[in-house]
Amino acid sequence: MEGNTIYINSNVYLVINLLGKGKGGYSYLVSDGHDKYVIKQIHHEPCDYYSFGNKLESEINDYEILNNLGIPMPKMIEIDYSNERILKEYIKGETVAQLLDKKVYDPSWIKQIKDMCDILYPAGINIDYYPTNFVLNDKTLFYIDYECNQYIEEWDFEHWGIQYWSIK
Repeated sequence: MEGNTIYINSNVYLVINLLGKGKGGYSYLVSDGHDKYVIKQIHHEPCDYYSFGNKLESEINDYEILNNLGIPMPKMIEIDYSNERILKEYIKGETVAQLLDKKVYDPSWIKQIKDMCDILYPAGINIDYYPTNFVLNDKTLFYIDYECNQYIEEWDFEHWGIQYWSIK
């Protein structure tokens, strides 16, 4: 797909590269010739450990929930309903997973995650705490996935996520 063009409604973007594939879609770094963005293309590939309803609607609803709570994340800029694509703000930086692979770690990241949890848990929400879902930009962690779920202790940061946040 690199070097190809992709559309969001009537706007055309050049695909720079694939950023990653998640449970719900593929994320591409794109450019309109001036700025960089991320396009998430919803996919309908099976996922053995997660069940979905309407993935696009879930992304939109989850974004609204997290945005209203003030979780640091990229802005949702545009939605292409017919092609199941979302245009997001591009947050420049490396993911926590990439940094941990380079043996880079900062204890302030855990404090930032716990600060998010202090907002999320009382609202009855968990996010996907896996380190590929967080980008460090100017010392601030941004949750770049919009997925959120009902709070279940087994899947909160302290019981599930934190195990992935150490240098291996």
